[in-house]
Amino acid sequence: MTELERVPPGVNPRVPSSARVYDYLLGGKDNLAVDRAVAEKLLAVAPDTRLVARANRRFQIEAVGHLAERGVRQFVDLGTGIPTAPSIHETVRAVHPSCRVIYVDNDPVVRRHAQVLLADAPGVAAVEADLRRPAEILADPHVTGLIDFDQPVCVLMVGVLHFVMDQEDPLGIVAAFRKHMVAGSHLVLSHAMAESAPEAVAQLRKATAGSPAQSSFRTRAEVLRFFDGFELIGPGFVPVQDWCADPAEVRVPFMDAPPHLLVEGGVGRIRA
Repeated sequence: MTELERVPPGVNPRVPSSARVYDYLLGGKDNLAVDRAVAEKLLAVAPDTRLVARANRRFQIEAVGHLAERGVRQFVDLGTGIPTAPSIHETVRAVHPSCRVIYVDNDPVVRRHAQVLLADAPGVAAVEADLRRPAEILADPHVTGLIDFDQPVCVLMVGVLHFVMDQEDPLGIVAAFRKHMVAGSHLVLSHAMAESAPEAVAQLRKATAGSPAQSSFRTRAEVLRFFDGFELIGPGFVPVQDWCADPAEVRVPFMDAPPHLLVEGGVGRIRA
């Protein structure tokens, strides 16, 4: 069976997907030639991007594990991407088996994998939806059936808001979820930064223009606005390879020099 014959219904093999590009950068196999072409163009000018992708994933896993240890039992992962081990639900349930997780993504390939992965996982569900329409996500019966927004919840927007253009109101999207989050809730967020190397920004914009994988690189000041209403915990908003739940912890550097493609992340908490 050829690669094109394996493409599931609803997927255009000529249009790159941010989830599949990320999968390729992480070393996965659930990607198409068009996705690999985008990734290779970026790697040509920013060869350390694979390390950045891995650091972004480590940041996500470390953050949810830390929050589960602090008592958070509900997680909503927006822009899930193709499953990578360890998964969010595996990570938080290793801390406490009562944790509940909702995965949300608009890519049919992600849905296909989620159906297989979660077939025998009660307390975990996947929703095919677009985070640009938060009201639909918040009203989805899978979400309302698992997540109690009267209790603390962690909402993850890891490596996803830079795929939301300014005219699509990313601040409004974050605010729509924030107004449903009670004290003790958290936002885990990472974003590609305008302070990245100009050649990396230019190449990624050129390779993805007009596609669902096109990116909006924002300045640090712009991204920090997403945390309005939250207080940053841990080391604050920092490059993902430098984020650590315990700022006093001494750890081996993830990379030797600042990367060409800069992705920063942070964890915000709604205070009581």
